[in-house]
Order: sequence, then C-alpha cells, then structure tokens
Amino acid sequence: MTYPVPRPGVMEIEPYVGGKSSVAGAARVIKLSSNEGALGPSRRAMEAYASQAASLHRYPDGSASALREAIARRFGLDPARIVCGAGSDELIALLVKAYAGPGDEVLYSQYGFVMYPLSAHAAGATPVKAPETGFRTDVDAMLAKAGPRTRICFVANPNNPTGSYITAAELRRLREGLPAHTLLAVDAAYAEYVTRNDYGAGLELVEARDDVVMLRTFSKIFALGGLRLGWAYAPAGVADVLNRVRGPFNVSSAAQAAGVAALEDVAFADAARAHNDAWLPWFAGQLAALGLASLPSVGNFVLVRFPPGARDAAAATAHLARDGIIPRPVANYGLPDWIRFTIGTEEEMRAVVASLSAFMEA
Repeated sequence: MTYPVPRPGVMEIEPYVGGKSSVAGAARVIKLSSNEGALGPSRRAMEAYASQAASLHRYPDGSASALREAIARRFGLDPARIVCGAGSDELIALLVKAYAGPGDEVLYSQYGFVMYPLSAHAAGATPVKAPETGFRTDVDAMLAKAGPRTRICFVANPNNPTGSYITAAELRRLREGLPAHTLLAVDAAYAEYVTRNDYGAGLELVEARDDVVMLRTFSKIFALGGLRLGWAYAPAGVADVLNRVRGPFNVSSAAQAAGVAALEDVAFADAARAHNDAWLPWFAGQLAALGLASLPSVGNFVLVRFPPGARDAAAATAHLARDGIIPRPVANYGLPDWIRFTIGTEEEMRAVVASLSAFMEA
C-alpha cells in the first residue's frame, strides 16, 4: 500500500516520552521523573475540579474568562493579553505554528526544553541549537546563532533539566540583540520557585515591547499537571494571533475551575515553595556527602552526575528502580551521565538518599 506522505520535518521528530510512572514488581513507587508538585494539588483546586462533574455535557467557556481574570488578579496583569492553553506545551506548539514554517529557524539553547525542536520540526521549520556555558543559557552564543531566518527564540528560564537561570539583565540583553523580526518566547514554567533578586520571568519585557511573550504553567508549583493547563502573557498582537490559531475550546471547564481555585489558594503555593526551599538544598547536601556532583538549581528538581564505570547513570537508574524509585535519565538531552530528580516529600527524599547510599557503597 502507498501511504500519505507527511510534510517535511515530521518524520525527524523523536516522539516525546514522559517520565515513567511505574516499576514492575515494586510494592511502592516513588515517582520523581516529571517535576510534579511534591505536595499534590491544593484541596481547593480538587474541590473545584469535582464541582464540574454534573456539567460535563456543557462546552467550556472558550475564552477562559474567569481563569484569565484570576491570573490577572494574582500577577497584576491585563487579562486581555492572557491566552490559556492545554499546558504550556500547546502554547509552544501554537507559537511555532503561527510564526515559523519551512525555511524558518527556531532558536533555543543546548539543554533547552525538548519541546522546542519537536514543535519546530512539526511546523517544517529548522531547530537551531546554541551551545551553553556552564550549563547556562549563553546570551552571546544565542545571538551568534540568530540570523535573518530566526523567527522565534525560546529561552527556558529557569531551564529544565539543568535548573539554571539567566538574570533579568541578561534576558533584556538577549532581546535587544536579537533581530527585530524575531519573537522572544520566555518559558518561565518554574518561575514561582525562584526567589533570587536578579531573576525576571519576562513580564517587564512583555509590558515594554511588542516582540516578547512569556509562558507559564499550572503543572509545577500548582501541581495540576494532569489537567494540562498553561497560559501566555503576550503583546496584544501576539495574543490575537494565538487566539486565532488555538482550538475554540482548548481548555476544559474542570481545568479552568481548578486553575482559578489554585490561584486563589495562596497559602498552598507558599507552602509548596517553602517545602522546596527546605528539601532541595538538603538533597544537594546529601548528594555531595555521597561524592555525587549536582548542578545548582532554582527549580523543583536537581540534575546529578554519576561517574563512568560501575556506578554510572544507567547502573544508578537500575538500582533505584529496584527500590521503586523513578528519576529521569536525560540522555535524550545529550547528558548521558546525568539523572534528574524531582524534589518529592520528606519521606521520598530520605528514601532516595538511602537508596543512593547503598548504591555508592556497593
């Protein structure tokens, strides 16, 4: 048989594989592979989600007006410039679909989120990777790779999987150095975890310019990954474009209701941040005591290097799996010696340290 031929670029996509959720034969599973919120979702968000059960036959509000208003109240934004999506993944894909295609380039950093090149290939555009320095986005390297065909530049800030960030000043310098026709997309999925004084999620740039968009998600500190909910803050013209290319009912009623409730439960988000502020440095310290190097992180995860030989990353992954622990190997990012660990509950993190101790001492 002769099958229809997909457009150029599609067959270059390596399908995205999410973090594992199960281990065969394990009595207890500790999933630390997807950077999900350690405390689970807010009770108020769960109750709001459940409240939608009797109206599942109704279409959702296509404009997500209540959710956009709630986001605007929480962050002091213009609701007319907020666009909601089925996770920030959808918004990444929509931006590429709207602004890039065959003959165009999509720029991102060496260890940037894998969805950037996947979305570029899906649109027929060419992904271009700029080298990093010290596992951080290198502004000069990004600018050196930018050119007349660069339609979008993605910057994950903080970055996944490295946990690094660039300062607000560096982000501004990047925007000022990019070609005028290039859209800068700042992917700030982990912004709520960052407490550094020199950090900026991109809001100021969006307010000041018409060529910057900021992406956010409810999957991390708000722990609503299962609902697929994200949002973009954009100049009016970019928001208009996103609203033209997105599906008319792309965010479910239950997700919208849970998102509003999560935003209003400020105490829960504060507790989630405080938990991370306590257990991330604790875990990094325990790793150091075991002789394992990790990268400084401002997210809710830590990237850990394992030495070549008998105790390499593959052996560590297999050993942890026998204890029912699932971290995230990141060989697909070009980091075969590294494993990413989400910061989980106290019990989970102590279990990881105990397992790694046994592994390193074996």
